[in-house]
Amino acid sequence: MTIDRRRFLGGAMAAAGSGLLAGCASTQNAALVQPLRPVSREYAAMYGAIDTEPFPIPAVDLAEIEPRFLRREVTFRTTEQPGTIVVDPAARYAYLVLERGRAMRYGVGVGKEEGFNFRGSAVIARKAEWPRWTPTLNMIRREPERYGKYAQGLPGGPENPLGPRALYLYRDGQDTYYRLHGTDEPATIGTMVSSGCIRLINQDIIDLYRRVPVGTKVVVLSAGGDATS
Repeated sequence: MTIDRRRFLGGAMAAAGSGLLAGCASTQNAALVQPLRPVSREYAAMYGAIDTEPFPIPAVDLAEIEPRFLRREVTFRTTEQPGTIVVDPAARYAYLVLERGRAMRYGVGVGKEEGFNFRGSAVIARKAEWPRWTPTLNMIRREPERYGKYAQGLPGGPENPLGPRALYLYRDGQDTYYRLHGTDEPATIGTMVSSGCIRLINQDIIDLYRRVPVGTKVVVLSAGGDATS
């Protein structure tokens, strides 16, 4: 039987609002989606094309992304202070802690192998718009044919894998070489795909970027749900 695509997506989004599509939550940081959710028309506007940037940002095809990974405000229980970013790689979410037990939740893509992922606490020591990207030496060693040609770096732009914004994580004053950044592959949100960085939909990283200053604390949970360094 053929199912009308719009009716299917609408049902999926309604299910997400009722918690049927909610992701895993740790014992220390648990989120519950609020019962009322924006309608799909609002999501279409939220993830529409942006033409006010140095480079155009296309609209997101929402059919490519599970509804639960779209940006929304949720109830969030945590001991972290408002303004902190909490990343739960297992659930594929990043939370910006708000006041009164709330958080802005974003779907993310994480490292394709557990060993690639950063764990513990860091701070955002630098922010950049349309950042330059240079693969790490380890990336070049692992995949020289893929990354070797970019050893001198790639300027910001539509082909840059960091997207329109990047938040640089430092620990004890040292660059961890992990970032929260955008992506030109929104369909990968919710998957294990990156070389360790936390990737967000371009419209979402722009939203997060404007909400957080340099010095913001970032906590990346382990697979067990804690933030052990």
